[in-house]
Amino acid sequence: MPTRTVAQAVGETLTALGVDHVFGVVGSGNFHVTNAMVEAGARFVPARHEGGAATMADAYARMSGHVAALSVHQGCGLTNALTGIAEAAKSRTPLVVLAAEVTETRSNFFVDQEALATAVGASSMRLTSGETAVADTVSAVKTAAHSRRTVLLNLPLGVQAQPAADPSTTPSLAPAPDAAPPNEGELSALVEALERSRRPVFVAGRGSRSEASRSALQALGDRYGSLLATSAVARGLFTGDPWSLDVSGGFSSPLAAELIAGADLIVGWGCALNMWTMRHGHLIGPDTYVVQVDDTVSAIGAQRSVDLGVVGDVARTATAALELAGVPRTGYRDSAVRDRIAASIRWRDVPFDDASTPERIDPRLLSIALDDLLPPNRILAVDSGNFMGYPSMYLSIPDEDGFCFTQAFQSVGLGLATAIGAALAQPDRLPVAALGDGGALMGAAELETVCRLSLPMVVIVYNDDAYGAEVHHFEPDGFPVTTVRFPSTDIAAIGRGYGFEAVSVRTVADLGPVADWVAGPRRSPLLIDAKVSQDQGSWWLEEAFRGH
Repeated sequence: MPTRTVAQAVGETLTALGVDHVFGVVGSGNFHVTNAMVEAGARFVPARHEGGAATMADAYARMSGHVAALSVHQGCGLTNALTGIAEAAKSRTPLVVLAAEVTETRSNFFVDQEALATAVGASSMRLTSGETAVADTVSAVKTAAHSRRTVLLNLPLGVQAQPAADPSTTPSLAPAPDAAPPNEGELSALVEALERSRRPVFVAGRGSRSEASRSALQALGDRYGSLLATSAVARGLFTGDPWSLDVSGGFSSPLAAELIAGADLIVGWGCALNMWTMRHGHLIGPDTYVVQVDDTVSAIGAQRSVDLGVVGDVARTATAALELAGVPRTGYRDSAVRDRIAASIRWRDVPFDDASTPERIDPRLLSIALDDLLPPNRILAVDSGNFMGYPSMYLSIPDEDGFCFTQAFQSVGLGLATAIGAALAQPDRLPVAALGDGGALMGAAELETVCRLSLPMVVIVYNDDAYGAEVHHFEPDGFPVTTVRFPSTDIAAIGRGYGFEAVSVRTVADLGPVADWVAGPRRSPLLIDAKVSQDQGSWWLEEAFRGH
């Protein structure tokens, strides 16, 4: 039998440990390890650019709950992927990046790959021999899975070709250790704060995105009469709950902002309570008591000062607090508040002056119409830009697995790749990618990937022929904005070139083909080139620029 190489051993080990999807662009340096994963049963998803592959892997891991792999060529393959890796690292996505590596400084491909990983917040590991290759691979997956880290596993070309020692046992990943119980003193202080409160608000973040956390928080909220909100990344966690305020922060509806700012207690559950979620602190009243619950010590108070920090898993802490709770309280939940939430918590229920013209559609009107047309069982991915509040808040989602929000690095151009990874993780849902024209054109190569994978995706392009955020930030102060405006582009024609069905939309009447596509058979993905009004910045952008 041929000698098993390190490259083969790494691919087989990753697959044996449950890493069943690997995304990437294959070159000479990562050819063998990628093929080894495929031969061992993993699915390889080839992207058209390493940056797209990294974001697909990030989104897949987020929405599947499993460690994903990214496979890239040495040097330039890794640098092409860095923005997506930075987004994953900032979001603590469990991801293993397999990067071929050259160690000779005279090679054109040489770059300090460990330094690159450190610069963007990822962990870095390196294979050093055939004797330890399997153990090192297990360590990389364990770090990704149990510590929720993005791990760069450097694969030197010389080491990849070495014979790999056979492990004495079949590689396996031990279950993650049980979450430690919260400190008794901190838990008691949390319960005391809840007992004192008359207007509590829970804000659930990334660390609450699970069924167990949702159930525990709803039960504790019921006991103390708390209103329920989420950060943007956890949107959908409380969908259908009559006391849900939807998203806290820049995306908040006027009513949600009013009620959150009126709280006498805000508890962030697995939530950083950062400037976006708290509108630079303006959603926190002058006398509001602020509590942060997080399972990572370093996260407590990292974004803002808090009155009480509780180190603990969200579900376990909320359940323990409920066990110590006193008699049920009405809290913030009176009939008047309930009726106001039912009537106007959604942005689509907030009146607005329609800014449509015969040539351009108001993005609010567009989003409301699409929300009614598209099936509710969807998974929505949103790119970055002036437009992003409209799809994020006007398109409804079924639950916390229906919204994939890659905005920790705030990069334009990740939205389409995010939607691809999310679609593969949640194949029973309609994938919807909401992009600006800038992000759509930046990531246009992956339109081919959507068609090649036969994904029944809807791509909505909010097309204002500009980098709208910069236009609305600088133009009011009299600065020239010719550098951020562009000639009109027929993005629908670009979509057709890749194999999409496509429609240009200037009025609601132009959405007829969308209804036809939804009715079936959806043999090709659909691209909607929506020519949206240009004259106003979105409300969330205005809030951000004002610092409120």
